[in-house]
Amino acid sequence: MTPLRRGQPPVVPPERPARGGWFRRMPPAVFPGILGLVWLGLAWRRAAAEFSLPAAVVEACLGAVTLLWAFAATTYAAKGLRRPAVMAEDLRNLPGRDGLAALVLSLPAVALVLAPIRPGLAAVLILAGLAAHLVLIAGAVAVLAAGPAEGRVVTPVWQTMFSGLAMGALPALDLGWTGLAAALAALSAPVAAVIGLVSATQLMRRIPPAPLRPLLALHLFPLAVLGLAAQGLGLILWAQVAAMLAAALLLGLGASGRWLLQSGQTPFLAALSSPLAACATLFLALDGPWRIAGALLLSAATVAGLPIIFRLLQDWMKGRLARMTNAAEA
Repeated sequence: MTPLRRGQPPVVPPERPARGGWFRRMPPAVFPGILGLVWLGLAWRRAAAEFSLPAAVVEACLGAVTLLWAFAATTYAAKGLRRPAVMAEDLRNLPGRDGLAALVLSLPAVALVLAPIRPGLAAVLILAGLAAHLVLIAGAVAVLAAGPAEGRVVTPVWQTMFSGLAMGALPALDLGWTGLAAALAALSAPVAAVIGLVSATQLMRRIPPAPLRPLLALHLFPLAVLGLAAQGLGLILWAQVAAMLAAALLLGLGASGRWLLQSGQTPFLAALSSPLAACATLFLALDGPWRIAGALLLSAATVAGLPIIFRLLQDWMKGRLARMTNAAEA
């Protein structure tokens, strides 16, 4: 492996064999794929409403994905209860931080799924998600501060870790908690902007290693979520601005597709799924040509994302994902 330059975040750590059982080494790196499935379902729910598609099929798929999420989340919770220190250990490497951020974000995402049919359970998940996200932020800050300097380099994962609080605004809007939604969006927007500017400056100075490049798509996530929150709050101009910024970034990522995907199948590749699906949802929520763009993006995200997520789930079930991402063992 090529030695790391100073200021460059570590790539996926080398594999090490598992000593314990399958449940004892539950890899958090599976959650970006599961979060992507949830967002694909939410995007198709929006598309079904906009284009009069069969809603029952979409809801059935969302139900299946929710059950998958519940199984994975319970499995990781069992690992944490067995030895609580594993959570801090998973935060020490980039795949673990990416996975735990996706796990925390999946709580409000599932709340968004359940809000129309189980508002009480959705409310519990919103509050649990906010509490878990604050714990994640505190844990990440502590681990980064205690770790080596190269581990404190800003990465796109910071978008989901630190500005991902905005995700809670979407189910909060569905439950009529407008004040909470506005507060979460207002708190997250400047954080996302600062992280994006710092990351852009770093990108101009040095090229990230090939396995880390798919993570650049995570910069789309706060734009999409904040745009949807603005649209729900009636701030249509801000929603349009977020959509235009997301579209510009999408065009840049699309033009760099070969460079972005140079490393082929890696655990980080699933990071593409939820930002693309969230952007498609934002475009579908807006009027005019945005809806056509959203339909096209959703079709592409589904066709390209499902095989990637399926491969990730296969690696999880066969134990390869835990080894590839050096997941902590309970």
